[in-house]
Amino acid sequence: MPKGKRKGKSGSSGQKIRSDGLGITSDEDSLNDNASVFSLPSDTHSVVDEVNEQETDETAIEEEFEERLRDAIDGLSQKSAQGRTQCLEAVSKAFVKRFIPDFVVDRRLTISDGIERCLKKGRGAEQAAAAQLAPLMCVQLGLNDYSEELCRELAPVLMLVARDPSVSPSARSKCCWALGLLTFLAGGEMQDVMERMRALEAIFSGSYLKGDGTMPTVTPETGGLHAAALSAWSLLLTLMAPGDVFMYTSDEDCTYLPKLNQLSELLESAHLEVRLAAGELIALLYEQGRSHDSDFCSDFTEELVGKIRQLATDSHKYRAKKDRKQQRSSFRDILQYVEEDIPPEVQVRFGQEVLLLDSWCRRKQYDAFCQVLGSGMNLHLTENDLLRDVFELGEKLSPLNYAANKQTKQERHLLNAASFKARTISRGKYRDKRSTVVGC
Repeated sequence: MPKGKRKGKSGSSGQKIRSDGLGITSDEDSLNDNASVFSLPSDTHSVVDEVNEQETDETAIEEEFEERLRDAIDGLSQKSAQGRTQCLEAVSKAFVKRFIPDFVVDRRLTISDGIERCLKKGRGAEQAAAAQLAPLMCVQLGLNDYSEELCRELAPVLMLVARDPSVSPSARSKCCWALGLLTFLAGGEMQDVMERMRALEAIFSGSYLKGDGTMPTVTPETGGLHAAALSAWSLLLTLMAPGDVFMYTSDEDCTYLPKLNQLSELLESAHLEVRLAAGELIALLYEQGRSHDSDFCSDFTEELVGKIRQLATDSHKYRAKKDRKQQRSSFRDILQYVEEDIPPEVQVRFGQEVLLLDSWCRRKQYDAFCQVLGSGMNLHLTENDLLRDVFELGEKLSPLNYAANKQTKQERHLLNAASFKARTISRGKYRDKRSTVVGC
């Protein structure tokens, strides 16, 4: 090995050059190496870092959600029918879980074109998924003119598919619900509402009695279709003025609305869904008519009460136990209203607020939105201006107002005690009656 190239010498000379260049001697280097460096912990910085990390995580989650939703919306125009159906279902799930009106407004034309194309060219499950998405999009658009525009574009297509006998009953059922909800949310001229009500009546009229008084043969799938059309028709009835309902149902020569004795034939249907929808519709008609005239259809009430009481106490063993229980529960409320004019009262709690359903109109509207929104109903009641306007909930509560509206522990205790007392008294009356019967 040549001189001057040994490893030890080259290393020491290099270190000396670097030290001289920095202006620090080797002794100073050794002193600095042995020195200790202290850092004082800062709680403020750690808290700020945690908050920033949380905000970053939320932003990342939101961006990922929007990216997936954009991909699903773009997939509405793909060639695969199965792929389009999956994209329609993915967009529907996203609209149920989140309220994102600004995002939807920017892409409303793309989504509405995709829905219309799938309704016209799709089959079966694809048409059902497209019909399911239509009212969800209208709910997302909120209080603006876009909802009315969407209804004008999609209502003719939905009506065409709903009346097409070659389409599957499940897809036609979804189209009936979508047509009813779009018309309800968009409003518009009453003439258009009546036209769609007549189209829906043409569908569920298949469950009317035949000319000889016998029941028609209706399959379970078709029965579900008739129930959906009947429920959508009932929802649109809530848009009519009580005076118009009274006039159309009382005038024998008027054909705008079916007569009460004709609707009562649906109570004899073999399908539970049709019977329940018909019972709710009859209660709704009585509520609308009585608000205009307290003697609404008084000559037919006694006969109708007999039919409703029979359904409220039905114990036929050929019907499933679950169906009997559901039927008796629903028709007890209907009987109580038709016979004693006592409306139902249901309280729906969401967050720090309470929605009171104290009429059949309000209850019908709530059930219709639940049919579409499902598990996202409470979220939209809290954040969606459109639903808050429909149910007259007022302005959205800000986070600062939550504490002011929150019940104290003492208030909750008193409320529970009052409910317990009322329940005990109510049940005690029936227990006394049972004991009297047993004693006899």
